[in-house]
Order: sequence, then C-alpha cells, then structure tokens
Amino acid sequence: MDNHAISSTIDAVRSTHPLVHNITNYVTVNDCANALLAIDASPIMSDDETDVVDIQTICNGLVVNIGTLNAATIAGMHAACAQAAACAHPIVLDPVGAGASALRTQTAADILDKYPVSIVRGNMSEIKALASGATSTRGVDVCPDDAVTEDNLAASAAFAKDFAARTNTTVAITGAIDIVANADRAFAVRNGSALQGRITGAGCMLSCLTGAFAVANEDRLAAALGAVTTMGVAGNLAEERMKPGDGNASFRTYLIDALFNMDGPTLAERALVEEIL
Repeated sequence: MDNHAISSTIDAVRSTHPLVHNITNYVTVNDCANALLAIDASPIMSDDETDVVDIQTICNGLVVNIGTLNAATIAGMHAACAQAAACAHPIVLDPVGAGASALRTQTAADILDKYPVSIVRGNMSEIKALASGATSTRGVDVCPDDAVTEDNLAASAAFAKDFAARTNTTVAITGAIDIVANADRAFAVRNGSALQGRITGAGCMLSCLTGAFAVANEDRLAAALGAVTTMGVAGNLAEERMKPGDGNASFRTYLIDALFNMDGPTLAERALVEEIL
C-alpha cells in the first residue's frame, strides 16, 4: 500500500462526512469530538442504554472506548454494539487500560467475542492483555517491555497479524513505532511525536478518527492505516509549530489544528510507512 493509497483515505472522509457514534471516556470526550470535526466528520456522544440504539441507527459507525467504565456505560456499550452489528456498521474498539483491572479486560474481551469488531486500536500492553487475558500495565501507558522497537519489529508484526487472524479484525498497535495489520499484511508507521504522550487523549482521538476512516473506506486495513498515519503526521506538524514558552496545552491545540488542515497531498508527502515482510 503506497502513500497515494493512504492519502486517499483522508480525502474519502472529507468527501463523505461520516456521522460517528462514540462511547468514549469522559476525560477526553471534548477533544474526541473536536478531532472528528477537524476532519469533516460529525460526532455524536451517547452511552445510555435507553438512548444508544436510536443513536446508532442514525449514525454510520461506532467507537467504543473503555477508559472510564461503570455498570451503566457497559450496558450502553453492549446495546450499541448489538445495534451496530444489526445495521452492519463498523465497530472500533479501544481497550484503554485492558490488563490493569479485571473489569477492563473482561469488558473489552466480551465486546470482542460477542460482536463483529472491525478494528481494535490500542497500545501493545492493551492488545497483549486482550490476546492473553493477563498482563501488567501501567495505567493506560505501554509497559517498557512491550514497547515496539526496531529490534522486535518483526516479532511484533507477527503477533499483530496472529491477533488479527484469531479475532477476525484489523489491529492498530500504537507507540513509538505504530503497527497496523490484518491477518495477511502488516505495516510500520514511523510518524508521530513524543509529545503525544504528554497529553491525555491522543489515543482516544485516534480511535475516534479510526471510526470515521472505517466508515469512509471499505478496506479496513487502509482505513486503520490512514487514521494512524493521519494522527502521526498531525503530531509531527504540531511539534514543528512549538516555540519557546509553549507546553503540552499548546501542543494539544496544534495537534487538532493539524488535523483540521490535513489533506491528501500532505499525507502523501509526509507519511513514513513501510510494509513489514
């Protein structure tokens, strides 16, 4: 998949204006909505069990983020996933903090087992927790032993492809080097800024973007790769705007600005993507 194919994915989002239903965590919900608006998608936030069926019916896709769970939101997630499945809408699962608690791990695993999830987006620790049911995580941060590096890139890609095959999904594993894979192919993305780890919500925003890309692009691998690359390039552009006196709050604003200004030619020029063979 070349840069031109990847760049076309953002153009598809901007031309179709997908309406995305998000059940996301209340720490980052505002940034998630603004990130979707920045790429010409439309967000709806709804998590109540009595509301989500109607909302999902009028939307084009669903993003489920388990970052701030409670019994009510879990019920809403299941109701929304069931309706998305009935409507044949793509479902994106973000297993935030899976492995950090039994509730998080079990909730994410239940959703993955019961519904036709299209794309799973998380860090390596979270994806390993889903794959094995038990791992050690540090909050929502990746464990040092789980970081994807040049030395373990091939093994990490093989793990991602195996996970995608066993769960019948596309998987986006994000970190210093991102891996996007389905059962047959895996790609490394080397875009992004370390400053994305200094704000809360960069991953949550990416998951919501992935929902919009999945609606606008039928090829799930291309959709996930386009979303991950778009966020990575936006991180690069945001860091380049940083000036003396700026901090993480400025970076957060610059990141959303970069998404707002992202287009196909910029993505094609700046994407650092290679297939892992």
